[in-house]
Amino acid sequence: MGLASDLAKEQWALLRRDRRGWGEHLAHIRGFLGEGLQAGGAGPAVILGAGSGLEVPWKLAPPGSVGWDADPWSRAWTLARHRRWAPWVFADLTGGFAELAEVSRRAALQPWSGRLRPTRKAALRLAGLLETLHPDAGPLRRWLRERRPGRILAANVMGQFGVVAQRVVEKAFAGRSPWVEDPELRDPLAVALDAWTARAVRAFLGALADSGADLWLVHDRGVLFGPSAVALGPLTDPWLAQVRAATPLEASDSLCGVEVRAEFPGREVERHQRWLWPVAPEQVHVMEALRVPGRPAGNALR
Repeated sequence: MGLASDLAKEQWALLRRDRRGWGEHLAHIRGFLGEGLQAGGAGPAVILGAGSGLEVPWKLAPPGSVGWDADPWSRAWTLARHRRWAPWVFADLTGGFAELAEVSRRAALQPWSGRLRPTRKAALRLAGLLETLHPDAGPLRRWLRERRPGRILAANVMGQFGVVAQRVVEKAFAGRSPWVEDPELRDPLAVALDAWTARAVRAFLGALADSGADLWLVHDRGVLFGPSAVALGPLTDPWLAQVRAATPLEASDSLCGVEVRAEFPGREVERHQRWLWPVAPEQVHVMEALRVPGRPAGNALR
């Protein structure tokens, strides 16, 4: 229940936020995912990160469409919101969180006593161990290979990998902060966890690319902090070059440097758009949506 509990906390944190600025965001994401659910091609869809159904227009989902979310309450919330008891997969999309939790505990605790190691020493130990971890999205790869869905929707889940990873690490330290608090100093653990998150994102996208399915991807691209009004200029990469603000902003990269378009070599990205989602005072999320058309069945998952 460790990962499920962490995901449930993220869901509740999301649902408790002030929703007055959500109207445009929800219209964007529901419209995009709804189009994916109604896209050409027979058969059901699989919705990764389906969550509680707040952002997913389940009434448009073809019969037999499958939800995927490791939080065990997500299916029940979807039933309550949409009157839809959909088939569901409860599994880690990265294939790496259980290993991350185990290694974090091993770094934080003395094996002979079970007591916490000195925090700084444990954090540096964990930073070194993280370099050896390589999430492979194994459960997702196996499921896609067996089911071969024609279309896959990733419903605002990929940008949460880093947030959940941070929760997993902090839980191992039992209330003690493992992070370097001085923003002027380099934090080896934060750097190592960002690198782990980037590997998890690439493994996830690699599994989707190898499936050959029609992909509809929507996710947090980044988060901006500061009092300045924010706007988006013409679409460009890297994503921060698109941001317009009168004064400097602090930025957090939700995908830890991964550019989604670059993870589908040889495949055309048919649509690419971004919009702003004001989540809290002085906190704006840059959302991104991409549609990647599928490959012929003979070229998928070889």
